[in-house]
Amino acid sequence: MKFNTKAVHAGEKPDSATGALATPIYQTSTYAQDAPNQHKGFDYSRAANPTRQILENNLAALENVDYAVAFSSGLAATSSVLNLFKQGDHVVASQDMYGGTYRLFKQLYEKYGVTFDFVDATNSDALQSAIKPNTKLVWIETPSNPLLKITDIKAAAAIAHDANARLAVDSTLATPHLQQPFSLGADLVVHSTTKYLNGHADVIGGAVCVKDKTLYEQLRFWQKSVGSVPGPLDCYLVLRGIKTLPLRMDQHSKNAMTVAQFLQSHPKVKRVIYPGLQSHPQHELAKKQMTAFSGMIAVELDASFEKAMAFASNLELFTLAEDLGGVKSLTCHPASMTHAAVPKQERLKTGFTDELIRLSIGIEDADDLIEDLEKALDPL
Repeated sequence: MKFNTKAVHAGEKPDSATGALATPIYQTSTYAQDAPNQHKGFDYSRAANPTRQILENNLAALENVDYAVAFSSGLAATSSVLNLFKQGDHVVASQDMYGGTYRLFKQLYEKYGVTFDFVDATNSDALQSAIKPNTKLVWIETPSNPLLKITDIKAAAAIAHDANARLAVDSTLATPHLQQPFSLGADLVVHSTTKYLNGHADVIGGAVCVKDKTLYEQLRFWQKSVGSVPGPLDCYLVLRGIKTLPLRMDQHSKNAMTVAQFLQSHPKVKRVIYPGLQSHPQHELAKKQMTAFSGMIAVELDASFEKAMAFASNLELFTLAEDLGGVKSLTCHPASMTHAAVPKQERLKTGFTDELIRLSIGIEDADDLIEDLEKALDPL
């Protein structure tokens, strides 16, 4: 079954009770039992819910694996992965990563005795050098947030596996439509389903996909025990969004390329970071392991910090907001918004400056987006 067909059909069948074509929203906390512990596969919705189960089956199919576990947010999904490990274990992680992930690693899990080293994951030698005898996990984002760095998944998997560690890939910015990390050796793939998978900025959710049954059972145990589960309406909204995922990702990617080329040629723009541009340092790798380059662009303006902030605020079609991956275009100042938890000295090591602006390119007409950007750039 091809990807576009999976997005529409995988994991779903008409409802057996009514024939409803759309997945029902099973808005219930509990289920009637014929006798103690004799039920129809569901006893309590924290443990399992039919709507959530269909979403999990759909996500697993999109990643070409057998298992997926849905969570109440992307960070809840990330937390579930970290809880596979224990005090004394070591994690090697991408230096450039979502600020919430960095906060989770440094401010929560370090105090429980899990140690972290953050390296430039685009440099395989740096990744290899960071491995220790107690390394249990290599965590990469590709493309990364916000600098859109591309890590060689196959090389990272080889490094992790040589150390008897696992490779986790946060593939949120790529989605399964543009990137298939398991085919390149990943052990776990993490998504914030809030973003492109849902695509409409109306839900919070996350997921972890795995091919190993033991890992799956451990993640399910954590999901059930902690209760960090998405509600059935949230699951329904993500499922509905996934049906148009291929169409949206193609349009996001097409628009982003057009906008990136415009920005690259503008005299008031100092730097444009987009994996689809030949100027991107990992452009050839991105072409190799992605089918298109998604909808995120990072921009540095040839202007003062104050003028860069004015630019972010003066756009009209681009809404200033902490999110990405929706049909509507957004702008964000990562240093003060999504990545405020990352110390400035750590950001600067990666080339992430205070002047950096992040653009989430929606599915509007690209000409209208360019006109909006041009109007905001003119006064600088």
